[in-house]
Amino acid sequence: MNDERAIDPALIPEDDEALLAECRVETFRSGGPGGQHQNVTESGVRLVHLPTGVRTSSRTERSQHRNRSIALKRLREKLEELTRERKPRVPTRVPRGQKKKRLEEKKRRGRAKRLRKPPDSDAD
Repeated sequence: MNDERAIDPALIPEDDEALLAECRVETFRSGGPGGQHQNVTESGVRLVHLPTGVRTSSRTERSQHRNRSIALKRLREKLEELTRERKPRVPTRVPRGQKKKRLEEKKRRGRAKRLRKPPDSDAD
């Protein structure tokens, strides 16, 4: 995730209703198996958190209310992931033995390639 979109953890509401108030709720037809019932109910839910632009959706259940609560839970997890502080990566060094082994392999391959060349014609 981008650091530009990082938010203060204190700004995430604890209450589900307050978090839903910050979101745009979209409903859609779920798709997938379900027969005739599938084409008439809009049970899929997509939540877009307006302050950050983070979006989640759920279409696993037949009930729109259950899908909304699942999407809300996923949104909360994504927002918490955005607020988590990342440790700086410490690059690892290549061990001395591996460097030596790699150089020996390069030298060996170079010798093998030199042997493929036709011999010099300066013997005339």
